[in-house]
Amino acid sequence: VQLQASGGGLVQAGGSLRLSCATSGFTFDDYAIGWVRRAPGKTLEGVSCISNSDGRTSYADSIKGRFTISSDNAKNTVYLQMNSLKPEDTAVYYCAADLSCPALATMAGPYDYRGRGTLVTVSS
Repeated sequence: VQLQASGGGLVQAGGSLRLSCATSGFTFDDYAIGWVRRAPGKTLEGVSCISNSDGRTSYADSIKGRFTISSDNAKNTVYLQMNSLKPEDTAVYYCAADLSCPALATMAGPYDYRGRGTLVTVSS
């Protein structure tokens, strides 16, 4: 199982980035793919999740209305479109996979699989 996050970078507050999570090694349609993040000095935080079996999505309150998760089943890739970025969104973002999305109260997981992260830095 492989999950590779990419698309991070440095952006000014108010800007946008799109993260990608390329996956392989499992049946994509059977899994849920989530994004979690770890800000400097903070614990892991669940951001968003999409269930590839039924398309249902979930979002953390901190990013609701600004971030959108989507899935391209033909490419086995999940995206996280991040708009109106804030300095507090600065973190290493990881994509992760499990058979279902975690409950909203435990969006950070644990997930069965998690890839290496991509750093997002939002300057003020």
